[in-house]
Amino acid sequence: MVLHVKNLSVQYLKTADRLILQDISFSLEPGERVALIGANGAGKSTLLLTLMGIIPLQGGDITLGGMNPTDKEQLRRLRQAAGMVFQNPEDQLFMPTLLEDVSFGLRNYGFDEKTMEGRITDILARLGISRLTNRLSHTLSGGEKRLAALAGVLVMEPSLLLLDEPSSFLDPRSRRTLIRILDSLPQTMLVATHDLELAQELCARILLLKEGRLFADGPAQALLQDHALLEQAGL
Repeated sequence: MVLHVKNLSVQYLKTADRLILQDISFSLEPGERVALIGANGAGKSTLLLTLMGIIPLQGGDITLGGMNPTDKEQLRRLRQAAGMVFQNPEDQLFMPTLLEDVSFGLRNYGFDEKTMEGRITDILARLGISRLTNRLSHTLSGGEKRLAALAGVLVMEPSLLLLDEPSSFLDPRSRRTLIRILDSLPQTMLVATHDLELAQELCARILLLKEGRLFADGPAQALLQDHALLEQAGL
């Protein structure tokens, strides 16, 4: 089991009058691809950020590869085992060039130059962006920025990949390229998305959130054809 979440609850502020996430439980097995869907404000991004230890738990438990994000000593290793690609790739691209952005995580974790070079060369080739190595990050197109942010996560060789709205802001061609690349990856994936066609094409299972609660959990084909269920969830 890659990820186990039990009775997860999250509250942004102790003074807030409601929980953002309430009593959520699910598990991901190795190699599973699961879509996380729900209306705006359902808690999709909050759940991903909580799994990465960015937002603290109010209650419940998270275990990722035997590690818990509430343990500060384990959190650094957990963030190497799990990688998150944010909805806006510019939130992850803050170095002058693509190469510096992609290598940032490896340098931060103390990898040697030979290992870094091998991993970066391999990932950039797999994503088809080797030609962009020395391009200034801010000059990249939306699709190129998305792939650059993904490359910066994949070079860390995570076992779990968390993706927040991966197809947003992409034109049809870039979207197809991204789906093809994601479909070729071996990582376990949790994909938060409003793109229900992407969810159906890429994922075999759906987690449906409604107002911070897990409203449904089941096969993607069945859930995405249940119009009454989607309507109840605001989709």
